[in-house]
Amino acid sequence: MKILITGGTGFIGTALCQQLLQKNHEISVLSRHPESVQAINGNAIKVLSFDQLKPDDNWQAIINLAGAPIFASRWTDARKQLMRDSRIKLTLQLVEYMAKMDNKPQVFLSGSAIGYYGNQGDQILTEQSPIRRDFSQQLCQDWEAAALQAQALGIRVCLIRTGLVIAEHGGLLQRMLPAFKLCLGGRIGDGRQWMSWIHRQDWLNIAELLLNSELQGAFNATAPNPVTNNEFTQTLANRLHRPAILPMPASLLKLLLGEMSELVLGSQRVLPERLLAAGYKFQYTELNDALTAAL
Repeated sequence: MKILITGGTGFIGTALCQQLLQKNHEISVLSRHPESVQAINGNAIKVLSFDQLKPDDNWQAIINLAGAPIFASRWTDARKQLMRDSRIKLTLQLVEYMAKMDNKPQVFLSGSAIGYYGNQGDQILTEQSPIRRDFSQQLCQDWEAAALQAQALGIRVCLIRTGLVIAEHGGLLQRMLPAFKLCLGGRIGDGRQWMSWIHRQDWLNIAELLLNSELQGAFNATAPNPVTNNEFTQTLANRLHRPAILPMPASLLKLLLGEMSELVLGSQRVLPERLLAAGYKFQYTELNDALTAAL
């Protein structure tokens, strides 16, 4: 399959490129920085810029994972606009490009996140659950709405609502490990907020399933057993043979991070209902196993 990917140098995108290459797919990455793509992914991947895209291109699939990092810096108005433009504006550009193509791709996989649901406490959330509005919720909703415009072109669209991704050398663990290794880790706030996680290998396998099936619509890319923050931090500490005795007060976190603190104090108890109904078998269903593999 001939596949175009945005976000090909990210924590998920890099691993996805390598897995698809191993399956003998022809991979091209859309990027403004070709040197960084080849430095990370090697010369087997072709690098393109937007001005190199042409109506006679013949992609069987386009995978859209681009977006400015959510945790990179405090959410100023300028940062919020950058997060929106790097997701929504880019997605609309891709849809506009697909509209001009002589041969449309068969499928468009577009990123999203479980932030789509907003902060919902202990409520169990599936793909059909109602939303609770905040900035990250509106960001995800608008991102998905942009991607769904490709349906009018006759393209199958899959929206991947990704949870907290666990794997070695990046993602959630990269931010948590330094403190925990120094015995400075602990729960955040009261620790009762739910964390819906997924091992990166399962995410990659889910993307392949969606590429090669007739499935469409939104899918929760989360393991079937979400945990509370307290359980997550205790499990991580146990795997590292360290204590988890220094909680981070919610008030201090709000002071340090401002509005961005909603990402770690908010609660999404998400289940992958549609993936399970489609027969997907998770490789990592339990947090302890996922952390063991990642560490």
